[in-house]
Amino acid sequence: MRGRAQGSASVPLSVLDLVTVGTGGSAAASLRTSVELARLAERRGYHRHWVAEHHSMPGVASSSPAVILAHLAAHTDRIRLGSGGVMLPNHAPLAIAEQFGTLEALAPARIDLGLGRAPGTDGGTAAALRGPGRGQDGPEDFPRQLAELVRFLDDGFPDGHPYARIHAVPGPVQGLGTGRPPIWLLGSSGFSARLAGELGLPFAFAHHFSAANTVPALDLYRRSFRPSAVLDAPYALIGVAVLAADEEREAYRQVLTGALSMLRLRRGVPGLVPGPEEAEAYPYSEVEREFVADWTRNVVHGTAEQVRAGLGGLLARTGADELMLTSNVHGNAARLRSYELVADVYGLPGGGA
Repeated sequence: MRGRAQGSASVPLSVLDLVTVGTGGSAAASLRTSVELARLAERRGYHRHWVAEHHSMPGVASSSPAVILAHLAAHTDRIRLGSGGVMLPNHAPLAIAEQFGTLEALAPARIDLGLGRAPGTDGGTAAALRGPGRGQDGPEDFPRQLAELVRFLDDGFPDGHPYARIHAVPGPVQGLGTGRPPIWLLGSSGFSARLAGELGLPFAFAHHFSAANTVPALDLYRRSFRPSAVLDAPYALIGVAVLAADEEREAYRQVLTGALSMLRLRRGVPGLVPGPEEAEAYPYSEVEREFVADWTRNVVHGTAEQVRAGLGGLLARTGADELMLTSNVHGNAARLRSYELVADVYGLPGGGA
């Protein structure tokens, strides 16, 4: 089956792309690399390629998932493309319905709509995104926003509703769309896990930055699950930070670049992802060294065989139905090489092409 790995990880392997920008690079170059990565993923049999929504982060150029996905759709033919995810509180549900209805019309049966309830940025930037006159939505508002989005996607507002005469175009009204992209709920805690289960939706958990919560959240999702028109049984994907290299030492050097980038982000000074030399020479304090050690411990890295062993152990602990690999490090070439090596070690198709 396309997208299924052989050996210890007998589940689909997919790609999560943050369009990382490193020092000496540019957003334009990283966006070109995203096209290369999507083509690589399609050629090598990865199941899907998602892009995330982040704002006001110089080292992450994925602020506009719908725009990036339209570009990727034009440069690929088969692989599923989607958002991992769109941060729903930042947007009017009608706008998201129209954007993803357009994507579905451009790439029929290839689009996933992954939704998150976090802003994907700091509070000030979130307020600027939402604009004047729009209040700060709390977590309790997410189910309402989600229900409104679903009704726009399905053209399903009842008679008498204020939005009954409003239609998302392209969409189901008058046959202007080709279908509705499947909705996924994303999360890093129990809130979206429970909601996804109660609604019978597929669930994607951000293990790559909330590893301690992975198993509890997946357990909650499975306990809360109710069969729906979408799913008969739970389906859980986990995002995993991965970096495979030809040598173990080089893998660690690349992973350290992402760790220092995250350290700076947590300190409120986001920037471009530093190069390996800068990351190695940085004068870490004792507290910073502990942070870096914890961060790198949750990145599956090393040679291809070491990565396969690490992913196999993670799969055994979580029982995930799909692994979505993200490699947020300095070098674009290193990211591409990592996905090739993982594909090789699992015997995915397209090697040597």
